[in-house]
Amino acid sequence: MHTLVRAAALTNYMQVAEQLGLNPIEQLREVGLTPGMLEPRDRLISLDSTVRLLERSASKANCPNFGLRMAELRQLAHFGVTSILLSHQRCPRDVLQMTIQYRHVLNESLALYLEESHGTCVIREEILTDEPMPLVQATELALAVIVQMFRAIAGVHWRPQTVHFTHAAPATLEVHRRVFKCRIEFDSDFNGISCPASDLDIPNPAADPMMAQYARHFIDTLPAHNANPVVTNVKRAIYLLLPMGKATIEQVALSMGTSIRSLQRDLDLHQESFSQLLNGIRRELALRYMENARFEIGHVAVQLGYSRHASFTRWFIQQFGMSPARWRHHRRLDRHGQGV
Repeated sequence: MHTLVRAAALTNYMQVAEQLGLNPIEQLREVGLTPGMLEPRDRLISLDSTVRLLERSASKANCPNFGLRMAELRQLAHFGVTSILLSHQRCPRDVLQMTIQYRHVLNESLALYLEESHGTCVIREEILTDEPMPLVQATELALAVIVQMFRAIAGVHWRPQTVHFTHAAPATLEVHRRVFKCRIEFDSDFNGISCPASDLDIPNPAADPMMAQYARHFIDTLPAHNANPVVTNVKRAIYLLLPMGKATIEQVALSMGTSIRSLQRDLDLHQESFSQLLNGIRRELALRYMENARFEIGHVAVQLGYSRHASFTRWFIQQFGMSPARWRHHRRLDRHGQGV
């Protein structure tokens, strides 16, 4: 079953596309969508089609900040029924926890992980597509929306300390700086934001615990549309923990609040194994990291959980039929139109 997202993920798409001189109906059609599929916003549409639409539109309009332009126009009300729940949380930290807990209603594909150490919080973010594909626009849109949510709760002047992206920087950062209002690191080890821990505890003066409880009771009655929640949750955890060197079955089970035996049993029911899921995600991330020439091969190895360069090289040859250095050499020739 393909991963689905709410049509609300494309809120403001039509407006931004038209502003940039695109025909949004034509762009939608190219990825198998229609304007009618975007209403109501709770309608479920293909995640992969949504991501492709954003990347193709950004390329066609020559606008590397297409996703950020959509995020600038977002309001908390665009989250549908969950907007009531989010708007009445006590602080940004609670908003983040609710976003994680109710992602089956908000965005099943979004993976979020909160680390806290020495007074600093790091929020890691990944998007899980069914097929490997570029994720620049979707990633930037998702992080900008998170920042917008925090500002709706803690005040318009809330800002991260740093925003991190694994992809390269665009030619101009005007829109990025306008949206995030902080330092931005590209070619980073992860996608996410960092901020003082205290900034996640800024109180929301409009919070109403009774309204939040009412919204939770209502949302709890809504069905999840993910046919394989265990598999999705394991993949989500691997994506986030792998660059941290923690993508073991022990750590994944711990992050999911279950035992290793229970996790293995649940995966068996879906005819999956932890090692297969881990290897598949390693393959996808390996290609993503290797495409970025600014990442040294040794750095890619560490990002994929290999402490020894030789071990990574052996694995890479098994998976792709050539060494990492040779793979990059071939890609460099391809980009310059010289063939292999």
